[in-house]
Amino acid sequence: MKLFKFFGSVKKEMKLVVWPTFKENKRDTWTVIVTSLIYAAFLALIDWGMLSLLQHFLMGK
Repeated sequence: MKLFKFFGSVKKEMKLVVWPTFKENKRDTWTVIVTSLIYAAFLALIDWGMLSLLQHFLMGK
């Protein structure tokens, strides 16, 4: 019986949730994509720089 009570509470709470609009969801999705690409580019640049430094010091290039 506790299970039915739990799902009843879940159903009641879900009716109180304010879901984002399509426009808000689209904006937030693009924000995540752009931010991820910026971080990926930044980390790739750092990785390339560190690799270049290591090659310079270890291999004399």
